[in-house]
Amino acid sequence: MTPRQDTASAETTPFEADLRAAGLRVTAPRLATLAVIAERQHSDADAIATAVRDRLGTVSKQAVYDVLNALTAAGLVRRISLDERRARFEVHRHDNHHHLICRSCGRIEDVPCVVGVAPCLSLPDDRGFTVEEADVVYRGLCAECSAAAAARAGDPAAS
Repeated sequence: MTPRQDTASAETTPFEADLRAAGLRVTAPRLATLAVIAERQHSDADAIATAVRDRLGTVSKQAVYDVLNALTAAGLVRRISLDERRARFEVHRHDNHHHLICRSCGRIEDVPCVVGVAPCLSLPDDRGFTVEEADVVYRGLCAECSAAAAARAGDPAAS
């Protein structure tokens, strides 16, 4: 007789081990939040809360905010501030990357650090700080917005 496979363990997600390793309980809101962030990197808290509610049905926005805070504190999620309006979230891969953001459409792309070692910038005077991280945000226009702007300006090269 073949042993019956436990369906719960057969359907585990990669995030369960991450939650346990961080000392957090595995809950449906935490798993859903991690899954949403992994699928929609750089989303804001409101978009994440809406997507989590779509998956789970009834979960309050405040509960999702609490989950985001717990996941950030545990180092599983990285909160990034790319503008003064709202924080964005991404799964914390513990790599050394920065962000490229389009000033027109808001598209955000990850870009690797040129130096490769964190922090990738050195201060001439650290003023007694032990620098652990340097956030770099490159701002400009993505290819689509650049082409659209050139087309509006009547640039024949944009066609």
